[in-house]
Amino acid sequence: MPRHARIDFPGLLQHVIVRGIERTDIFLDDDDRDNFCQRLQALLVKSATPCLAWCLLDNHVHLLLRPAEIPLAVFMRRLLTGYALSFNLRHNRTGHLFQNRYKSIVCDEDAYLLELIRYIHLNPIRAGVINHLDQLRLYPWSGHPQVMGLSEQRLINTDEVLSRFSRNATAARNIYLEFLADGLSHKDAPNLSRGGRQTSRQLDCSLSDEDLFDERILGGGNFAENVLGRQNDQQPEVSLDQLISTITDYYGIDAAKITAPTKERTAVSAKSVICYLAMRRLLCPGVEVARRLGYSTSAASHASSRGERLFEDDEKIQQTFSEMWK
Repeated sequence: MPRHARIDFPGLLQHVIVRGIERTDIFLDDDDRDNFCQRLQALLVKSATPCLAWCLLDNHVHLLLRPAEIPLAVFMRRLLTGYALSFNLRHNRTGHLFQNRYKSIVCDEDAYLLELIRYIHLNPIRAGVINHLDQLRLYPWSGHPQVMGLSEQRLINTDEVLSRFSRNATAARNIYLEFLADGLSHKDAPNLSRGGRQTSRQLDCSLSDEDLFDERILGGGNFAENVLGRQNDQQPEVSLDQLISTITDYYGIDAAKITAPTKERTAVSAKSVICYLAMRRLLCPGVEVARRLGYSTSAASHASSRGERLFEDDEKIQQTFSEMWK
């Protein structure tokens, strides 16, 4: 089945997980890590995006962001594309560095912000990179040293994080440390790399079976309902015919070309983008999209994944799509 469109509008707390393709390493040395951090910091400043926790491990990254001025998709495309090009050049490699689709989970900030900060900053210990909490103070590739006032990095909104524990910075750091230590004492810590019913109920046993859940959301029924309601309000009133016409015009091909099997590169690209936008943005039934494009339903699903990469790498086509439903 095709994946749902990302939930992405200003002010939402987003837990982002980026993994290397086939879980291979995306950082081979500290120069790579420093390169990523510099790019991340520059983007955070330029886009005025608050970061509340982060951690780099060899083959994946955790970020806790609250995008405001630019969409998360734009932020992540700029960050990951720039880093991947730099990494490939530096290590004399070609091809994709990251999995096709980074994961983003919308989180109920009131209920889960502190749990997420703890989960992300304890990752190096739980992954076995370091052994105990004292060593985390010296681990430079997470936000923990900055929260503790031990790092010159400026990725995290430290004042906001500390204010969640106490108005006094010294007291806040002590309470924060106790909070992390308490998390390590629980062997069955929840896996906050996913949303949905199971994870939300692990953290809040008051949630009922009637609560609304979505795998893209970490939060209870009321929060999920509000988020999905806002998401639905943003869905464009665009027909599949309009979409096909607009995308074929953009690629400069005859609309009739996309209804038959083809290996012509431009037509394949156009069909892939149509699949992505139709199924994940317009929420058209996959069976109908597949029928219109001469695909099987499984082929249409695979094409939508290709189309997502093409769409997120092309600012002009994003603008074209946005203009369709202003």
